Amino acid sequence: MSRATIYLALVVALLTMLFPLYYLVAGALSSAGGGTPGTDELLLSSPRWANFAEVWSVAGFPRAVLNSVLVACAVTLGNLVFALMTGYILARRRNRISRFWSVTLLAVMMMPVHVLIIPMFVEMRVLGWIDSYAALIVPFLVHPIAVLLMRQYIAALPTELEDAARVDGAGEMYIVFRIVAPLCKPAMAVVAIQVFLVNWNLFLFPFIFTTRPEMRTLPVALAFFQGYQEIDWPHLLAASTLATLPILAVFLAFQRQIISGLTAGALKE
Repeated sequence: MSRATIYLALVVALLTMLFPLYYLVAGALSSAGGGTPGTDELLLSSPRWANFAEVWSVAGFPRAVLNSVLVACAVTLGNLVFALMTGYILARRRNRISRFWSVTLLAVMMMPVHVLIIPMFVEMRVLGWIDSYAALIVPFLVHPIAVLLMRQYIAALPTELEDAARVDGAGEMYIVFRIVAPLCKPAMAVVAIQVFLVNWNLFLFPFIFTTRPEMRTLPVALAFFQGYQEIDWPHLLAASTLATLPILAVFLAFQRQIISGLTAGALKE
């Protein structure tokens, strides 16, 4: 296969993946009067920027954005801390207990999330956490994928620096956060973007755990962002565009760390 054919196939694949994003932005700037954006709107011949201002002025939308930011940031920070500590223990304590918990993490990952809906709802109701930030944050502070990723990354790190710190009298918490954590920045960046992306787009559990409009997160608010008998596509797509911007900002801010974390170990010296 020639190089030109490969490049052509890559360009076609790139355009295929970018078209939904283009349709999202073009539809957000259309003035289709509530209907589906047509060909003229997709050509951006007369963009209507007022759609974004009108979406932001809708009652409850800024609060939904604030809720999503608070929840996603809190869950991401919690996963970074707990995944780092748990991954360190599982990587450095090679015994039956650590192997048991590693297998348990794999079993949890294979469990369908839908089987947890009723038990978690009952638990949140018993604790009195329905319509609270605790229900949106606490159950998601530890993710099995984040723990396993940190475990694998830390297991590949040399132990000489940790041993030297112990000789100097450093404690385990000091070693984890002052020595191991700086070495794990690429893996932590991958964990951060993955957890932030998942929780920013999480719909099912916030929809179940909240009943008041002021406690809705952005995906739940978007589900209610429609008319009585028809969908207001320009404003819905404008709201979806605004919901996509934080994800793009996070990726652009950490793209170098993300790429280095994903490619770590791919090359051997």
